[in-house]
Amino acid sequence: MADRDEQDLEKSRQAMVMIIAVHANLCVNEIGKDRLSERVMRAMAKVPRHRFVPAELQEWAYEDLPLPIGHGKTISQPFIVALMTDLLAVEEHDKVLEIGTGLGYQAAILAELAETVCSVEIIAELAREGERRLRGAGYDKVGLRIGDGSRGWLEHAPYDKIIMTAAPEFVPQKLLEQLRPGGSMVLPVGGEDKQMLVVIEKGNDDQVRTRELIAVRFSQLITSH
Repeated sequence: MADRDEQDLEKSRQAMVMIIAVHANLCVNEIGKDRLSERVMRAMAKVPRHRFVPAELQEWAYEDLPLPIGHGKTISQPFIVALMTDLLAVEEHDKVLEIGTGLGYQAAILAELAETVCSVEIIAELAREGERRLRGAGYDKVGLRIGDGSRGWLEHAPYDKIIMTAAPEFVPQKLLEQLRPGGSMVLPVGGEDKQMLVVIEKGNDDQVRTRELIAVRFSQLITSH
């Protein structure tokens, strides 16, 4: 029975990846490409998303939908996870900072691609549960911290890439300061009524270049101030 269950989950995961591919192709005008990178798609096909959602929602884990994880937060729609990860262009020796651990799914995807992943979550209960799930799934190299994500994680800076899974109204200055020259950041920016997915590139001259892609809807970033 357990083997059959795992086979069913694997089939569902592969179906999810196919849906992501179709979605990307349909959004070619907005995202500027008709397919996402093979490395990202392999990570999406490998990470067991059902282990990063509440037990009562596991039957919907591989639907292309955001799902609630408690505390007014959600695990993002798989297509958006894949798209943001693709836009981040993570390389195997990168150090990546994630803001908004949640239950750990995005961190697990990043751990498949980067050398080091540091993740910050302000809600202590989510941070502890996210760490438990990441460790249980074998993602031991993800470092976690409970704190205000808008302040980053200075002790491990600078970062090659930064990703935010909650929306600030404006791009946090401290995160820009912790981004390595030549690095990039992907995040939703805006208020509850209007958010855009934004890609930020920091040149070797420290000049910041920003481009907006598509409208999105994320939980607002919680800060301590």
